[in-house]
Amino acid sequence: MFFPEVENPQNTKILVVDDDPATRENLKEILSSEGYQVYTSKNGKDALEKLFEINPDVMLVDFLMPELDGISLCKIVKNNPETVDIGIILITAVSDLDTRIKGLSAGADDFLNKPFLIPELKARISSISKIKKYRDFLKSYQKVLEKEVEKKTSELQKLYLELQVAFNEIKELSLETIHRLAKAAEFKDIYTGFHIHRISFYSTKIAEHLGLSKEQVELIKYSSPLHDIGKLKIPESILLKPEPLNKKEWEIMKTHTVIGAKILEGSKIKYLKVAEKVALLHHEKWDGTGYPYGIKGKNIPLFVRIVSIADVFDALTSDRPYRKAFPVEEAFEIIKNESGKHFDPELVELFLKIKNEIIEIKTLFQDEKPTEENFF
Repeated sequence: MFFPEVENPQNTKILVVDDDPATRENLKEILSSEGYQVYTSKNGKDALEKLFEINPDVMLVDFLMPELDGISLCKIVKNNPETVDIGIILITAVSDLDTRIKGLSAGADDFLNKPFLIPELKARISSISKIKKYRDFLKSYQKVLEKEVEKKTSELQKLYLELQVAFNEIKELSLETIHRLAKAAEFKDIYTGFHIHRISFYSTKIAEHLGLSKEQVELIKYSSPLHDIGKLKIPESILLKPEPLNKKEWEIMKTHTVIGAKILEGSKIKYLKVAEKVALLHHEKWDGTGYPYGIKGKNIPLFVRIVSIADVFDALTSDRPYRKAFPVEEAFEIIKNESGKHFDPELVELFLKIKNEIIEIKTLFQDEKPTEENFF
């Protein structure tokens, strides 16, 4: 940090304000010979008119003047934020305490009693000038710092925006990957159609009405479509069998939960971490009779319990190779009857309360009738 040069008189501007022409000229001649830039005004009013044009460092102000005296001029200069740092030396023939108090109250920086010695005048000007220039320097330095802070803030904002764009791109890429993984599993089954969309929206709707946080709702929205990712490893002869599965086939079908978890395990992506749990446990039941582990009650993660209801409801209301879809009202009744057995009773109660919203989702994402073109 470099401090301003204050000892060079050529860098100092002085405004002499005195109604006596002889005093003005004498002071101008003396101070100019020392190298100062000297300006003069015949009274306080004239000084104010020249003040912003000159922008002096120091003002030598006569105490007694017509129109606008030294005290009044001092008050005006010191009460203006733009001129408050100008050093003011009041010159007066009166040396009583009352005069000094008035001058200090008005904001004067120093006093000089007539008659005065030139060396004393120079010393006081030098002292006041140093203070003024140092204050100017601090203001200038502050502006530099403010500009630098503004520049750095702008750079940080730009960097933040760039990072936000990059984050959004990564997030979009992750979500697209999730969607494509889910679609890969669904393509093996011509009967599932918009199944993954409905599961996602059913689950999201339940989570919203449960009052889960925005982040939790987003997690379930994007993880739920991967619940059946393990079906990628299940033979189509089992997936598309037009009649109920036999015991051996059913045991193979049940492995899609563990397979799905294996496909998703080890990911650092938060959606896939949740999806791993959902894929593994979405066939567990509230009463402990589900698979693959027979977990019961609230030991089954909340996200999984939500997806379980959404998945079963959608399965009931969708065509399958071995049966036609159940009517919507019948499906709701089945869900109700499974409260406390297959499903969390609290979630069943909520699911039935939002029946109209569930039906809207079902209507919006209607499956097309399967055709041979849907097969691989």
